[in-house]
Amino acid sequence: MEGIAFSPSNNFNCYPQIHPIKTLTPIPFRFCNYKTNNPNQSLLSFSINSSKTTQTPITQPPPLVVVGSANADIYVEIDRLPTEGETISAKNGQTLAGGKGANQATCGAKLSYPTYFVGQVGDDAHGKLITQALGNGGVRLEYLKSLGGGVPTGHAVVMLQSNGQNSIIIVGGANMSSWPDKLSDQDLDVVKNAGIVLLQREIPDSVNIQVAKVGTFMLLCLLFLLVMLWMILEFGQKDDAFKLERVALCAFEMIYHYGIFMISKELLSFDVSFQAAKGAGVTVIMDAGGMDAPMPQELLKFVDIFSPNESELRRLTGMPTDNFEQISQAAAKCHKMGVKQVLVKLGAKGSALFIEGEEPITQPIIPAAQVVDTTGAGDTFTASFAVALVEGKSKRECLNFAAAAASLCVQVKGAIPSMPDRKSILNLLQSV
Repeated sequence: MEGIAFSPSNNFNCYPQIHPIKTLTPIPFRFCNYKTNNPNQSLLSFSINSSKTTQTPITQPPPLVVVGSANADIYVEIDRLPTEGETISAKNGQTLAGGKGANQATCGAKLSYPTYFVGQVGDDAHGKLITQALGNGGVRLEYLKSLGGGVPTGHAVVMLQSNGQNSIIIVGGANMSSWPDKLSDQDLDVVKNAGIVLLQREIPDSVNIQVAKVGTFMLLCLLFLLVMLWMILEFGQKDDAFKLERVALCAFEMIYHYGIFMISKELLSFDVSFQAAKGAGVTVIMDAGGMDAPMPQELLKFVDIFSPNESELRRLTGMPTDNFEQISQAAAKCHKMGVKQVLVKLGAKGSALFIEGEEPITQPIIPAAQVVDTTGAGDTFTASFAVALVEGKSKRECLNFAAAAASLCVQVKGAIPSMPDRKSILNLLQSV
């Protein structure tokens, strides 16, 4: 045998063809009949005794995919919040496009990174406002659905005070209505092709769980493929075919159901933990913002990076978050709940990334020339961090890039209108 060649292929199957080792030819594998729609992204196929290795050049990076909410933000500018039973007058009011999902998608696209948005709006004026804003921002809208039947677009009332701070009340509308029990193959395919996925809690948890599982399942298929390759080399003789098939089925069942491949040394001499390979799958970042409800354990275990702010972290863990030590302890509780990386947005105190078993990475804010409106700053931070991460920057560089983006965001009124472009961020980083 001369060697193993790796080449891109758009087709995979979990049922391998078994050939005697002496006559091995290129062996196609399929991952559960999965076929990529993106010609610029392919998974690895394997061939034995290949005289040369070829690789199709990748002309575009795998996209950022945001699955989430789209809202019409109804702004009212006030000097202070009203007290109970009090009516006050607003200085100004206007409606702008927003929603955590739409904000994050627009941010990714304005950073010149290929970005898709999967979401729902109503067939109304607010839906048209959001669709136009997303399109103008460069977001790909093939997976944005407009719902009929009188379902309204989600909206939010943003009470913006003179110091730039805000209080927000959300009405779910299309964001929380009429999602299918099972997402379409088209929606799941774009997630499978993603370089990184962003989720938030302004859509049903059941939708987020389906999306988050996709990256994990594709990783399990890759792990299965590698195990099968090893077994072909180990048990490839013709008289071992029955034994190989039996072991393969056992391996796939254990990987699929338990996320771990652990078979006795007598059978395979192989011990692989699911967590050891998780980084090879589609990275999922979960923004904690949205519904005021406990986070399902089933969702957390499929999330790579969980990103709350201080109040969301306190609400999730039931622990105080008044100082950094308390925030660290609350992040440690998140680790015990199953998520290995916790990215905490600390407002004026900056941000911190808590990776299980490592020292926290902290990032101070980059001061803004003036704070006009903090709406969308957290979404800008999260999306900018995600873009930097998928582009291969270190975690510390990702935090710095995201801090600069958030600093620019708060200087402009509105969420989507305030998203900065890449050139502005780089210019700011060069000046500090």
